[in-house]
Amino acid sequence: MLMSKEKKAEACAYSGIGGQAVMEGVMMRNGDNYAVAVRKPSGGIIIKKDEYAGIIKNKTLYKIPVIRGVLSFVDSLVLGLSTLNFSSDIYMSETDEKEGAEKKEGTEKKEGTEKKEGAEKKEPAGEGALSALVTVVAIVIALGLFMVLPYFLSQLFKRAVTSNVALSLIEGAIRIIIFIAYIKLISLMEDIKRVFMYHGAEHKCINCIESGLELNPDNVRASSKEHRRCGTSFLLYVMVVSIIFFAFIQTPVRLLRVVLRIVLIPVIAGVSYEFIRAAGRSNFFLVKLLSAPGLWMQRLTTSEPDLEMIKVGIASVEAVFDWRDYLNKNFGTHYETGNKAQEDPAEKESEK
Repeated sequence: MLMSKEKKAEACAYSGIGGQAVMEGVMMRNGDNYAVAVRKPSGGIIIKKDEYAGIIKNKTLYKIPVIRGVLSFVDSLVLGLSTLNFSSDIYMSETDEKEGAEKKEGTEKKEGTEKKEGAEKKEPAGEGALSALVTVVAIVIALGLFMVLPYFLSQLFKRAVTSNVALSLIEGAIRIIIFIAYIKLISLMEDIKRVFMYHGAEHKCINCIESGLELNPDNVRASSKEHRRCGTSFLLYVMVVSIIFFAFIQTPVRLLRVVLRIVLIPVIAGVSYEFIRAAGRSNFFLVKLLSAPGLWMQRLTTSEPDLEMIKVGIASVEAVFDWRDYLNKNFGTHYETGNKAQEDPAEKESEK
């Protein structure tokens, strides 16, 4: 079922679903339910469906402005890392098997025995701790690179600039430049290029249904790859909000200024979340105008997906969201409700 261009241009309804790109796949979340769809090297799609209720079981806290932003940010990190690890495991394990199958018969038998013996061993006791340590180190590096380093670089202008507000603007500009440079640098990696393509597929799927269109490859391909609720936009507004905070929160003690740039991150994230949340629910002209910089930034982190990536995105949505019922309620369509896979069922596998 297709809608006219006029109706498509006017239509826009909040769906409540969100997601992220993972390695060779897409994760979609709808409330406490989420699904990860991953394209295996062999060509099939494997789908994992599960529940994630959040780090805090008390749902009342998720209704309090700013606080809900902090909790949602942490939830997105936890679930994002989990689904990213799942997709990586699926892709790498099958890649290893495929490479092993291409070797000589004698080598295959030897490697097969080694794999079997390895599979019988229990996961090393310290592997979980090592993973946690790597995550902590990554967070510390990110804080240093995006929050602390810009501050020290801005102090190089202190002799020429005496205004604290002006220094805060310089610090914010440096932070944004570092962020853009970082994205451009990692985008040179082949794996990241493909993740950015899957990122585009994720956005296109959500934009497709939120524009009132049937979720099929043609409609998804024609939809926008930018979305106002994107994490890239969120990070940009974290930087913008930080400029405002640090322009007015001043202290003569340099060490304390550095500490504040770290301690206030949850508050800054919470305030930024409120704007992203409002942007995803409103078509007010001013909201659209303020959302524009975030959409421009997404041009760096999203790319046009190919047909197979679009199918993975559709599979992820289908697994966790009844888009037909959503279109019926919000756009007056008359679909038979219930999730029905768009692809050949033989192409998909499920994993709990």
